[in-house]
Amino acid sequence: MARVSVESVKNVQVRVEAEGHIWIADEPPGVGDGTGPGPYDLLLGALGLCMTMTLLLYSRRKRWSLARVEVDIQHDRIHADDAANVESAGGVAEHFTIDLVLHGDLDQTQIDRLSDISTRCPVRKTLAGTDVFNETTRHAS
Repeated sequence: MARVSVESVKNVQVRVEAEGHIWIADEPPGVGDGTGPGPYDLLLGALGLCMTMTLLLYSRRKRWSLARVEVDIQHDRIHADDAANVESAGGVAEHFTIDLVLHGDLDQTQIDRLSDISTRCPVRKTLAGTDVFNETTRHAS
């Protein structure tokens, strides 16, 4: 079971503690003081690191030469007027665009399999209540 403790510090800045690790999160200037990453920065970071760790552990188990993984994630909210899949007027659809780059001596079968495995990380499964992901995979040797 995961447990994270969050405590307000000043303005909207918060202190976060997880498994003995402590960091500050905040909102950008104008809303907060800009002293740390914001909630969506942390969410996207959690998704990207989970995908990366999942791929590294999988390729290690398969003894594939995946040298490095890069994940670039963008989050957008698409308003109901712009998205056909939003059920109620005035609602929003969450949309994640993911650019996954695999580095190493990999053949196309391995690249395709790693692309599929990247969609199975636990954080992504948690977020995937609907089909909100748009992902591309590239290989860079």
